[in-house]
Amino acid sequence: MIATPVNAWHLSLNRDICNDAEAGLNHEWLATNGLGGYAAGTINGATTRSYHGLLVAALRPPVERYMLVTKIDEEVEVALERSQPHIYKLGVNEYQDGTLDPRGHTYLERFALDGDIPIFIYQLNPHITLEKRVWMEYGQNTTYVQYEMRPILDEEASKATITLHLLPFCLYRDHHATTQGSNDWRFLVDIERNSIRVRADNNAPTCRLIANPAARYSQTGWWYWHVLHRRDRERGLPSVEDVYQPGIFHIPLAPGKPVTLVLSAEQELPKQFGAARHEEAVTQAYQRHQRRIKQLLDIADRNTTNLPRKDPVFARLVVAADQFIVVRPEPGATGNSLKLTPDRKTVIAGYPWFTDWGRDSMISLPGLLLCTGRYSEARGLLKAFATYTHQGLIPNRFPDKGEAPEYNTADATLWMFQALNSYTSITHDWSLVKELYPTLSDIIEWHKRGTLYTIGVDPADGLLHAGAPGVQLTWMDARVDDWVVTPRRGKPVEVNALWYCALRCMESWAIHLSYDALEYAQLLTLVRENFARRFWYEEGGYLYDVIDVDGIAGHNDAALRPNQLLAASLTTHLLSEVQTRAMLQKVTAALLTPMGLRTLSPRDPAYRNRFNGKREERDAAYHQGAVWPWLIGPYVDVHLRLYNDCLKLLPLLQPLVKHLWDDCVGSICEVAEPDAPFAPGGCFAQAWSVAELLRAWLAVAG
Repeated sequence: MIATPVNAWHLSLNRDICNDAEAGLNHEWLATNGLGGYAAGTINGATTRSYHGLLVAALRPPVERYMLVTKIDEEVEVALERSQPHIYKLGVNEYQDGTLDPRGHTYLERFALDGDIPIFIYQLNPHITLEKRVWMEYGQNTTYVQYEMRPILDEEASKATITLHLLPFCLYRDHHATTQGSNDWRFLVDIERNSIRVRADNNAPTCRLIANPAARYSQTGWWYWHVLHRRDRERGLPSVEDVYQPGIFHIPLAPGKPVTLVLSAEQELPKQFGAARHEEAVTQAYQRHQRRIKQLLDIADRNTTNLPRKDPVFARLVVAADQFIVVRPEPGATGNSLKLTPDRKTVIAGYPWFTDWGRDSMISLPGLLLCTGRYSEARGLLKAFATYTHQGLIPNRFPDKGEAPEYNTADATLWMFQALNSYTSITHDWSLVKELYPTLSDIIEWHKRGTLYTIGVDPADGLLHAGAPGVQLTWMDARVDDWVVTPRRGKPVEVNALWYCALRCMESWAIHLSYDALEYAQLLTLVRENFARRFWYEEGGYLYDVIDVDGIAGHNDAALRPNQLLAASLTTHLLSEVQTRAMLQKVTAALLTPMGLRTLSPRDPAYRNRFNGKREERDAAYHQGAVWPWLIGPYVDVHLRLYNDCLKLLPLLQPLVKHLWDDCVGSICEVAEPDAPFAPGGCFAQAWSVAELLRAWLAVAG
């Protein structure tokens, strides 16, 4: 397996991984469509999660994601003259009893990424090699699954008649759910020669599966019972599912002539699909996709002066970043008019299960959009979230079924100021600041007089307090039923660092726009005078995590956590250099790992040394030890400011770069185990993990 960062653009897993059943089940891939829809699976084809599917359509972008096609099992029939046909079964399914059938991983020679397109290379015998590619149409709930046989050099083998049999598995359910089949339940299938329209019932949307004109379709209507999703079982979730197999596509194969099955939830598709120009239309779709990726890389390169052109790590992270940037239409908007414009953008926090979160979007914006030169989309994202402001807060998250946004956050709104400041520092787009200024001013006023969840200013010290029983308001937001694991009620350290920075932004913006900045300057001074005095824990040599816990003056939480880094990474005005050095030394010794930073010191009695497991175990460890890769960003910021030593920092980033070969190939996970070997966990692809590694890489490797 390739394992050096210099080859990061050419991510490839060789036979030693691909032929190993367990290793194949532990490596995943992801393709996305810019709408919130996606395709994902393991490299050997088994669905280890209920979220794995070839077509997970965002029916109301970027939410209401529904599983329509889980996978396709392939069988290749090779018939030679005077010989019985031989069938190579390339699929892999794991069942409740542990059975793997078929065992197609034994033919999988290599897995690779062509940009963001997963490629599966099967060696059927010494002479026949089959290549499969999967990609999604940008701006559509459409997936292409393409197969191409390489030239056959052996004379006898070249005379074989080769037929590809494709067995699609269909469902209709929320991507968080599972399906239990029934002998009385048959999907509705309309057959149109070489294509079908599939509906789970009369009320379900139509999913179209379209092959080229040479294909023949035969109907089956079989249920495959008790398919196991082993990752869901490990997480304590429903893990056994029945999947429906409506029929089989039979397609003749010839060397060098690709054949493609198109899967789509779109009402309208090009007329060429399924007709004589089917493969030509698919080729055009592939070329569109490749042109778009090239354009993203060209834009990123043009806006990056520090790195050598075509830096492979940077290029790989630019492609990974694109997967999280999706549309966020105006409320009530319909149709395709907004799908591909930069005006209304948001960020999927993580695949496969998160939607867009305000906090994650704002933390991720500099890495995903500014470091990659996508300024118009950054502008659109900031405007989109600003329109959802309610009582001085932007949404914490948008629920997956399209319900009203949730506003339970003390920091997401303040991160928006930081994101806007980063945007204007690069673009000098003062028109956006002027447009949003009334909203921004109103946000500050709401914080001064108090808003939801007792978020408000303490007039005695100018610091922000926040907290309400049973509610989690900071990024450390794990909750098990009624138990808020890390309530952090009081005055959290990073919230007040963000509050200070928001006030500095408002003072600067007011002066630039010729508005009265006096109120911001006065409050800014009060916060600056009290921050270090209140938060500095002299005995420990670092910052309290929360002061005035539960509203009790002087009752402070001395837990050693990474949140304090933001007091030095976001600004140089809150701590002295001596304090910053002491704090960084403590954080480095207790929290730094190869995969990011722990959320709690291992010496703390509340430390949990294991994350992966069932829900209660996971959530209890989520911020009580689990490692978060995104925190490497603020750590690098502080270290660079103090020591300006890129050579010392580069080795700290190498394990995260190498992680691009692990777990979800080409992306960065949400969390990792707090102890060695720091196994990945949580979402297999997380927006702020990619964003902060990308930002840190530019700062260190440039």
